[in-house]
Amino acid sequence: MGESAGLNPTIRTLTFDCTGDPYDLGLFWSELLGRPLDDDDKPGDPEALLRDPSGGPTLLFVRVPEGKSAKNRIHFDLQPQGRTRAQEVARAVSLGARQIADHTRPDGGGWVTLTDPEGNEFCVERGELG
Repeated sequence: MGESAGLNPTIRTLTFDCTGDPYDLGLFWSELLGRPLDDDDKPGDPEALLRDPSGGPTLLFVRVPEGKSAKNRIHFDLQPQGRTRAQEVARAVSLGARQIADHTRPDGGGWVTLTDPEGNEFCVERGELG
């Protein structure tokens, strides 16, 4: 690392392509993650932005003409806070996610794979409550 450590880039934004309304997809992730949409984002806009109040990367949702054609090469692994994995999965599904696989192990480890309304995969791991 040495002298060049301060010269490395930081992740500023994670961008999601979507064919639907970026505002609608942004609302899903806003509800799921508890991050507000930018005040100037409106339905029908070509993009929508979620900022992390703690200063982490922003999430940007951008309308594109082509649909998703393959499995994501990168995805979020979410750890529930104040909920069990099952409660977090049920909450995500109630917001519009779709469960596609349950990899929960007998010892309680593992994860559940879901997709957001645009088909982007994400996983919910076991949280502090199980």
